[in-house]
Amino acid sequence: MSTDASLPTPEQFDALIRARRSIQPIQFEPGRVIPDDIIERMLENANWAPTHKRTEPWRFVVFTGAGRQRLAEFQSALYRQQAGEFVDEKKAHKLATNPLLASHVIAIGMKRHHVLPEIEEIEAVACAVQNLHLTAVANGVGGYWGSGGVTYVEEAKPFFGLGPEDKLLGFFYLGYVQQQPGRNLRKPIEEKVTWVTE
Repeated sequence: MSTDASLPTPEQFDALIRARRSIQPIQFEPGRVIPDDIIERMLENANWAPTHKRTEPWRFVVFTGAGRQRLAEFQSALYRQQAGEFVDEKKAHKLATNPLLASHVIAIGMKRHHVLPEIEEIEAVACAVQNLHLTAVANGVGGYWGSGGVTYVEEAKPFFGLGPEDKLLGFFYLGYVQQQPGRNLRKPIEEKVTWVTE
């Protein structure tokens, strides 16, 4: 057992993990802005994710203030361009408005390193995003990792500073929550674990 008083107790750590929820932008308090020092703490904690061979493949682009409008216009226009005559107006509207519902939107990128299989780099980025999300919860902030819209569109990559072999893995929307979510449920862990003892 740890004797470091600066660390949370096991019970506090359990509570933090189990309090994590996906809070969509429509659930955020309109116009309420998260202080940048909280966002910076989230990013710093993301930077401490596990990474094989220390490649640290995560890359983040933070959109806030007028930057959210720039993101909204870019992704809506790119979607319309890609969809052509098959544009879904509801989807185009969502792409043009969702960033404006959030205080901050963080584009999640993966920088490719060929010393490792790609899946290991993706897994490292996912661990970094979990650190983002848990830090958000600890600071009373709601978060949502969305992978829709232009996430997997090759032509979107340069806008986020990503090269052809890199990946855009989605967007992390952040805001203060209008109404705290209810209890979350999981199926029993016993259904998902096999113990091998001999």
